[in-house]
Amino acid sequence: MDIGISTFVETTPDTKTGEVISHAQRIREVVEEIVLADEVGLDVFGVGEHHREDFAASSPAIILAAAASRTKNIRLTSAVTVLSSDDPVRVFQDFATVDAISNGRAEIMAGRGSFIESFPLFGYDLNDYNELFEEKLELLLQIRESEKVIWKGGHRPSIDNLGVYPRPVQNPLPVWIGSGGNSESVVRAGLLGLPLVLAIIGGRPLQFEPLVRLYKRAAAKAGHDVSKLRVASHSHGFVAEDTESAADKFFPPTQLVMSKLGRERGWGAYTRESFDYARSFEGALYVGDPKTVADKIIHLRKNVGITRFMLHVPVGTMPHEEVMKAIELLGKEVAPIVREEVAKWENENPDK
Repeated sequence: MDIGISTFVETTPDTKTGEVISHAQRIREVVEEIVLADEVGLDVFGVGEHHREDFAASSPAIILAAAASRTKNIRLTSAVTVLSSDDPVRVFQDFATVDAISNGRAEIMAGRGSFIESFPLFGYDLNDYNELFEEKLELLLQIRESEKVIWKGGHRPSIDNLGVYPRPVQNPLPVWIGSGGNSESVVRAGLLGLPLVLAIIGGRPLQFEPLVRLYKRAAAKAGHDVSKLRVASHSHGFVAEDTESAADKFFPPTQLVMSKLGRERGWGAYTRESFDYARSFEGALYVGDPKTVADKIIHLRKNVGITRFMLHVPVGTMPHEEVMKAIELLGKEVAPIVREEVAKWENENPDK
């Protein structure tokens, strides 16, 4: 059971002062957060790609490369790479470079992207949203399988027996499929035999269990070894010494971000009532003291089949020292509880 962190490198207004941190400062802070996550024994750190003012990570690979030279064990992944609006050749080259710097710890989490700013920025038509992803994923997987590539598609110039370099330390370079819970993307990942990441950020996490079963059925139908498949979750949360202080610190910046996105996407108001419901035991927020958060992660493993848990923290701008403390608690207190209980449960339930 892997335990880790994901971030979008947020630069939203501070809810107390109204000040907005610079992109440069927040990027430097995130590198420090990755270094700490490695030091406290977390397994993975993911950086998500966005192209808007309130998120600073338009190039996750560069941030991960900066952290790669300062870390020893932690795996470094995008979360996600918006593959539809990128060039698979450059994506592979960038992460092969991170893989070299980290000596085999890079991963790609490929997704279509729930934010669409990159499409007009790089000259892509949103009407091609699904077709772009399918075509570019095909090319990315071909590049990782073969040094020389022969490929032809409809949205990118053809490649006629050309090499793509550098080659990564890992063979093959891990590629995960990120999904917001769309059954089509889940089936695609299963048919390809690729590990799956589910963004479980609302509703009841147990509602995702049928999607995990669907994913495994698709993989089995395609002839893949289901026992080797990995399923991760990306879920919002925050860890503090006690549950109420965790909630009180995490709610204001989360409300600011979710309310803004709600206005953009037509969602309802994000209230303290909805926040408190989401942090209940059956909800999708992992907010609380170490034991509370650990118990919810264990519940997710036992009932949904998640084998990697990524805590997305923060959702909006929070003091850097509070984020660092949450990472420390996740690594030193939450992860040991989860690993011990999950290992015991898996020994008792080897078919799970």
